[in-house]
Amino acid sequence: MDQANKRFAVGMLLAWAPWVPTLLGLIHIVVISGNKATGIGAVAGGVSEMLVLLGLGTMIVSQITAIALLSRSFSREHFARSLVSVISIILSAIMLAIMGGYIWFTWFLVRHLQH
Repeated sequence: MDQANKRFAVGMLLAWAPWVPTLLGLIHIVVISGNKATGIGAVAGGVSEMLVLLGLGTMIVSQITAIALLSRSFSREHFARSLVSVISIILSAIMLAIMGGYIWFTWFLVRHLQH
């Protein structure tokens, strides 16, 4: 496997991997939002809050790395690979925008609820 193919494969993994837990989380919110959390649900909520910061940081770093790797994997000989790279770069940028919006909104809410 040549260097461009390795960059493409790792970039694709990094670009698409965060979408799986994001979509599962959205489905979980829709399905479970009406239920009250008690017992193990309350513990799981506390653990998930603890892991949010690590998850956000990891997602941001993985998306920036994916954009860098995918942008270096363009090739005139592989049009399909270049097209998939462009789509993946766009999706990575969307994920970064979602994470940036979430971080800003959380900061905005915490700041304004304290006053």
